[in-house]
Amino acid sequence: MNIFIMILIALFMGTYYLISSPSLRIREQEIDYAITRADLRSIAECALAAHNATINGSDFDDVCVSENDIKNYVVCMSAKNTITPCEGAKNKKPEYSYILTTTAPIPDDKYNDMMEILEQHYANVGTFGVFLDDQIVSGGGTKRSIPSSMTKQYSVNDGQLVYLTQYDIPEAETDYETTDSDGVICPAGTAKVYRFGRWQCINVNPKTNCAGDMIWSVDLSECVPDESRKPLCAAQQTAVIVDDVWECLDPFSDKTCPGNMVARLNYNTLEWECITDPNATQTAKKCDHLTGGAVSGKQGAMLRIPSSSCTDCEVLYVDQDTCRAVCIPDETKLNDSRCYPDSGRSCSGGNRGFYFGFPDRAYIANVSAVRSVSVPLDSDHSKNRKFNCMDCGERGIDESKSLPPYVIVCN
Repeated sequence: MNIFIMILIALFMGTYYLISSPSLRIREQEIDYAITRADLRSIAECALAAHNATINGSDFDDVCVSENDIKNYVVCMSAKNTITPCEGAKNKKPEYSYILTTTAPIPDDKYNDMMEILEQHYANVGTFGVFLDDQIVSGGGTKRSIPSSMTKQYSVNDGQLVYLTQYDIPEAETDYETTDSDGVICPAGTAKVYRFGRWQCINVNPKTNCAGDMIWSVDLSECVPDESRKPLCAAQQTAVIVDDVWECLDPFSDKTCPGNMVARLNYNTLEWECITDPNATQTAKKCDHLTGGAVSGKQGAMLRIPSSSCTDCEVLYVDQDTCRAVCIPDETKLNDSRCYPDSGRSCSGGNRGFYFGFPDRAYIANVSAVRSVSVPLDSDHSKNRKFNCMDCGERGIDESKSLPPYVIVCN
């Protein structure tokens, strides 16, 4: 008997635990949350569908409209935000026109759930949200103001789901009746157009756009200079049309100049003077053919035969007396990383400086930049086609004998 009672008690306790277990309660809460979310989202979707139908000029008669008390209004307002008739006055459209959609108020404890739905599904619709404190609070917390005259006129209250869209009222199409044109025959050079309630023959203007400072002349039927664009020229100058554009040119002079000379107006003295004709002067080129020798090196070393084609990091020097061309580094490229990897930063300071390793005295004689200093040719100065860095250390640089970046001599 005792065993039978204990079995009944165990069955009763197990059933009670299963019914009231936490896992079942959590499942019930999840189901309730999903139902609430689905109901709120259906309200938002219904309001959105009704609003879009009003924009397209149609009706949305779903049962959800009456269940959620969804209403659509076409609102027109003046520049002072007062409500006006949408027909306008004296054929003038109103300043602003809106479409307003409202729903029944949402319970206070459902605000956060509706905000989550707006943020998740309608985040890009900035004027679709819950109406709170005279503002539309949309997904993500964005707030948009709404005219107070509109909220008072249509009794918009806190907690309602509101969708507001501004649109432009289209212009009314106007149809004009035209008479039959079979009896109107226009001569050559004219065109038939309908003006002032009847067909007319008007002259055809084949060219109305003129280039530059030209304008179309109806009398001459051609482009002529536009006098309104004629410039104000300096003294002793005249405005003339050159290639369809006004230009100020020097006046013609009566001064006679000898051969290979032309007259020019001196604007300081306003007098004509004779100068050498620049078109008759030819630049004499002494060195039509450039020569160059092999770069010196140690005995047995491979020598490079130079040419007049220098690299992007070099500049060409030509001796006009001997017509000998040599390439030396361009001092303007010291800060160019394509010529010197560190842009010359490693060879800066009081004891460091750039120099060029000239190969021989004949090479030096062709470079006018170093004719004022004595160029050393010792083994301490490398012989190559770039600027090298000389580090004098504690001795320092002899400023009197150095000419960077070509020559560096240490104390």
